[in-house]
Amino acid sequence: MAVTPGHTAITSGSIGSRSRPTREVPPLELPASVEELANEAAAQLGWDGVVLPQQRILGRKVCVVARLRTDVHAERIATGIGPVTDRASVATWSWPELAGSVPEKAVEIVGVMAVERHWRTALASTVPFSRYGEAAMVLPSSGVMTRDYVDNCLPRARIYGLAVVSADQDAIVDLDLGGRTERMTLGEDAVSRWFNEVVYEQLLAAGEISASVD
Repeated sequence: MAVTPGHTAITSGSIGSRSRPTREVPPLELPASVEELANEAAAQLGWDGVVLPQQRILGRKVCVVARLRTDVHAERIATGIGPVTDRASVATWSWPELAGSVPEKAVEIVGVMAVERHWRTALASTVPFSRYGEAAMVLPSSGVMTRDYVDNCLPRARIYGLAVVSADQDAIVDLDLGGRTERMTLGEDAVSRWFNEVVYEQLLAAGEISASVD
C-alpha cells in the first residue's frame, strides 16, 4: 500500500490498533447446595412431601417432591409389582385390553422444581412438568433483581403458572411469585404415568419407604 509522506499506515495487529474494553459481569451463583435450597423452597411453597435429590428426567434437571400412597404401595408389594420405568412398557398401560390389570400409582407428585442460577434454564426445565401439576423455579436473589427477569421471566412464569422462589446470599428463601393453582393441566397420559413410576423408584432408592413387607 502506498504511504503518503507525513502519514503512517495502520495495519491489522499494528501498535496503532486499539482493542475495545469489555465489561466484566460476575456470574450468578447459588448460595447453597441444590438439595438444601430445594428443601427450603418446598417448605416455603407449602409442598408437604419427600424432597428427592436432583435428577435428570425428560432431559431436564429437576427436584421432585412426592408422597407415598401407602395403601397402593402395600398392594403392589403384595402382588410383586415394583416400579416399572421402561417407557415402552408403561406406554402400553393405556391400551383398552389392559384395562383393569394396570397397577395403580403408588406415589402422589406434589410438585417439581428446578434449582438453577439462570431463569431461562429453570424455565426450560419446569415448563414440561407444569402441564401436569405444580412447578416452581428456585433462583439466586441476584438473578431476580434484573430488568431481564422482570420483563421476560415473570410474564412467562405467569403464563405457565410457575412459582418463583428466590434465595439470598445467606440461603434464606422467599416467595417472589406464587404459582397459579387454578391453571388447566393435562390428564394422565403415558408420559405422566411413566414419570410417576420413575419417582416411585426414586423414593425406594432414597430409603424413604420400604421395598418389602415384613
